Amino acid sequence: MNTSASTASAAARLIIRVAFGFLFLAHGWQKFNEFTIPGTVGAFTDMGVPAAAAVAPVIASLELAGGALLILGLLTRPVAILLTVNMAAAIILVHAGAGVFVANGGYELVLALGAATLALFLVGPGRISLDAALFGSRKGALAKLA
Repeated sequence: MNTSASTASAAARLIIRVAFGFLFLAHGWQKFNEFTIPGTVGAFTDMGVPAAAAVAPVIASLELAGGALLILGLLTRPVAILLTVNMAAAIILVHAGAGVFVANGGYELVLALGAATLALFLVGPGRISLDAALFGSRKGALAKLA
């Protein structure tokens, strides 16, 4: 394999994991600490999210822990597909009707987050990851899912 292409691929995967992992972690943290879980339940209820009382703490936990796991490159593929499903549901249930732009409640950020996690699911975490260190694979844990 071309060494410079391999290095660029590893760096690109690391950048995507860290940047988008940070955004998910920040959103999960916000749901717990700024909005609080009761506030998030209220917001989800107002947005029409079904079973908001059950869903809000699950989503907050997924985003917080999932973001941290993406940054570390640990269980990258399983976490990435869960976050992708989370973002797809957010688009369908909340943002699609508001158009593209986030300033109007649209789906642009949610789409970017979902696309990044889907890409990570498809390509894996890369060699600069705990998945590679622990499981000996650049494709990551549970690579056969993809």
